[in-house]
Amino acid sequence: MEPSPWAWEPAWPQVGAVLALAAAYGLSLRGRPASGVRRVAFGAGALLLVIVFVTPLQTLSTRYLLSAHLLQNVVLAEWAPALLVLGVGPALAASLARFGPLRALARPLVALPLWLATYVLWHVPAAYDAALRHQGSLLLVEHACYVLAGIALWWPVFQPEPFALRPGVKAGYLFAAFLLASPIGLLLALLPSPIYDFYEAAPRIWDLAPLRDQQIAGIVMSGTEAIVFFGLFALYFVRFLEEEDRAQAPASRP
Repeated sequence: MEPSPWAWEPAWPQVGAVLALAAAYGLSLRGRPASGVRRVAFGAGALLLVIVFVTPLQTLSTRYLLSAHLLQNVVLAEWAPALLVLGVGPALAASLARFGPLRALARPLVALPLWLATYVLWHVPAAYDAALRHQGSLLLVEHACYVLAGIALWWPVFQPEPFALRPGVKAGYLFAAFLLASPIGLLLALLPSPIYDFYEAAPRIWDLAPLRDQQIAGIVMSGTEAIVFFGLFALYFVRFLEEEDRAQAPASRP
């Protein structure tokens, strides 16, 4: 018997991992302080992770609706990692940047393909359905992959170590991320039939047919990515223009 769509789940492994991460961050502040804004950002990222795992969004995504699952994936792969990375202070970032694996994954030409590959591979129908049918193991691996790939994606955007990117490069990087990831959501929204067997067989709520659910899922994914990536793209593009203006100002003086 399926649980109520509005049931809250304990999700002890996920909550335990988030609490351990928060504790490690708190301990790091003793010798490597971070500003209040960064602390709030990290706390918000950790809170988002808890929300998507214990609230009815978890039940809806793993039992009923593809659209809920894609919203959860967007939080895990984009929103929460962005806030976590933004919450890391300069001193801690410099220390972490000396860690070999992070240094390798933080390269933009590594981080972006890794993030895209994570999204693409886990959205292959066979992998997607398998993860949902093995929620005690494979689904945890899927979620961990999203968070880690998201951290790698956002690190060169928000952290100057180990590779300091100029605003123009960051703008191009963010535009590329949106341009390359958006076809996944658009494809889901435009396909003429459902592609995930798990959600075709799932109990229906709100009389939402599987195809309509899939179309909403694609729109949710593309729409949220457009808001986040284009918003940050615009921010760094404006900074790039300001940087160019300052560089040209001395040359224009008599």
